[in-house]
Amino acid sequence: MLKSYTIDKLSINSRIDRWIRNNIGKIPQSLIEKDLRKGNIKLNNKKVKSSTKLKLNDKVVFFNFNYKISLLNTKKKFIPTKKVLLKNENNIVEDNSEFLVINKASGISVQGGTKSRKNLIDIFSKSKFFKESKPYTVHRLDKDTSGILIIAKNRNTAQFFTSLFRLRKIHKTYLAICNGDVNKTSGDLIHDLVKYDNEKKIVEKAITHYKVLDKNLNFTLLELKPITGRKHQIRKQLLNIGHPIVGDKKYSLDLFKKSNNKNLMLHSYKIKFMVNGDKINYKAPIPAYFKKFLEAKKIKLLNN
Repeated sequence: MLKSYTIDKLSINSRIDRWIRNNIGKIPQSLIEKDLRKGNIKLNNKKVKSSTKLKLNDKVVFFNFNYKISLLNTKKKFIPTKKVLLKNENNIVEDNSEFLVINKASGISVQGGTKSRKNLIDIFSKSKFFKESKPYTVHRLDKDTSGILIIAKNRNTAQFFTSLFRLRKIHKTYLAICNGDVNKTSGDLIHDLVKYDNEKKIVEKAITHYKVLDKNLNFTLLELKPITGRKHQIRKQLLNIGHPIVGDKKYSLDLFKKSNNKNLMLHSYKIKFMVNGDKINYKAPIPAYFKKFLEAKKIKLLNN
């Protein structure tokens, strides 16, 4: 089966292999390179290398398009209603020519996946803020975590932020309400977290600095500053010390799973970094349900 695609302005300067993975599906790199080498995939009717960068109106042609359905991007993008667009645009903390800063609501994914269609990237791709470009993710928040999220407006800005995160030059502060009375007022959580990649066991060191802001006998309000950036890091580490986050259905203990609280009490509160020697700081207002829980338990959130 022959298929042909024309490159638009949003894909200029993308590598052809990355463009294929982003637009066609999760095709293995080895298979992409094999098809490019054999001429099953051509650019402007010529064989090219996987690192070749695309230009406006280039033609990418697949001469033997027979990839397994499981590899292809068969899911339709989420199309937001005007109400959904407005609701999320109202959560913008900062808008400039390079990026948006959003106070992400709990319950919405950053990107679409197998378990959720509704996501911020599809929503903002249809907003007035991205008429001339497309939104780029530079970091993520779990679906049920609220708070600060940066979305880049162009590839160069996305690469800039990605580099800052990789070099640990972006500093994030979270607030969490966890179960139980955390005795030590401050310290570092240091754990070896385990994950699996195609049955291969991978151990990653996770470090998070914490400080107790207030507490009662049953709950503790923590300020948390992750040093490393592992998946579900804070949630896993607080479970490891026996103080899982209130509302966490995945990383919890049987003792706390009967709780009726439907919200994950984890909020990405602040983010700071430097650009050209200038200190940049953003803060995300705390959700109403978070404040309500603190008030009900008579736990104080001091000015931070």
